[in-house]
Amino acid sequence: MEIRHAISPLEFKSMDTDSTRKQFLVEDLFVPDKKKLIYSHIDRIIVGGVCPTEKSLGLEGGKEMGSEFFLERRELGIINVGQAGVVSVDGNEHELQYKEGLYVGAGNREIAFSSSDPDNPAKFYLNSATAHKAFPTMRVTAENAKQIKLGSMEESNKRTIFQFIHPDVLESCQLCMGMTVLEPGCVWNTMPCHTHDRRMEVYFYFEMDENSLVFHQMGEPSETRHIITRNEEAVISPSWSIHSGVGTRNYTFIWGMVGENQTFTDMDHVDMSKLL
Repeated sequence: MEIRHAISPLEFKSMDTDSTRKQFLVEDLFVPDKKKLIYSHIDRIIVGGVCPTEKSLGLEGGKEMGSEFFLERRELGIINVGQAGVVSVDGNEHELQYKEGLYVGAGNREIAFSSSDPDNPAKFYLNSATAHKAFPTMRVTAENAKQIKLGSMEESNKRTIFQFIHPDVLESCQLCMGMTVLEPGCVWNTMPCHTHDRRMEVYFYFEMDENSLVFHQMGEPSETRHIITRNEEAVISPSWSIHSGVGTRNYTFIWGMVGENQTFTDMDHVDMSKLL
């Protein structure tokens, strides 16, 4: 497991392209028969990807978490962005198709991932937060997620938000997670932008071809930078930072939030005239 420490706005001002990418960008999430886990000291979120083919892959505890097993004091959100697969939670199997999710509460000891067809593997994208209470495991699909339609074609941001792990859908301790799908011809997300000092956020971009890019915007509103992201890459965004993006074409992204509250509308909106 890779450890990344928190960065303040003051440090961020002096970072170049390479150091910014090393600190905030998460690449190579889905290597066949491998797990990739990033433990960020920003609200102690764990971001990861699991791509099983011939064998099942599990999550274990360890020194990084100071725990005997992975979910001893954590909760877990999973969304499959590959082919059909199965998540086993203490022996109970949950089949996930493309763009289907699973919430797993604290206290479950054995978590294992497998693909239904080794030649067409699943790709399990993970967000995990610390948890003080156990809630039931629950599978979530686009059909039973809460859906919100926002934006317009005129502003190039017409989109549908699917809230998977959210108080209106299921109970969790602090993790919120969902998916935003942009309409064809729309390229902007989260603009006009905002911050929320009560919560950090991670964006995972996918459904992009090999020639597509998203310019992910981050930093304080008065000190912005960008990170070029490609298909199936994620950006860890501190609570003090804006988190917005513009692509070369439409795309889909998964958002995950961890912090003080789960109030989706608790945002500090930034006037467009204040962006620098």
